[in-house]
Amino acid sequence: MAESTIPKRLKAAREESGLSQKILGIRAGFDEFVASARMNQYERGVHTPNFSTVERIAAVLKVDAAYFYCRDESLARIIKTYSQSNREKRKKIQDSAD
Repeated sequence: MAESTIPKRLKAAREESGLSQKILGIRAGFDEFVASARMNQYERGVHTPNFSTVERIAAVLKVDAAYFYCRDESLARIIKTYSQSNREKRKKIQDSAD
């Protein structure tokens, strides 16, 4: 089975956002006493978050959940850029895809 893309992408997005593992975990809905450990386990690939957890984490990091699952690096960057763009920039991205 192929290696999960979640740990690498989660760590990169969290670091780019400037959030600690604990703060990300708390904002994603985890109890403050387990938030840091849980995020650390996800980033190291010890545990894999279920889809609803990925959606909560993605919302905090302002990216689409698809970013964490996409195997193609270029497409993942496009997903991330699109997710973090305003309406005008999203329209340009959509137009360039047509």
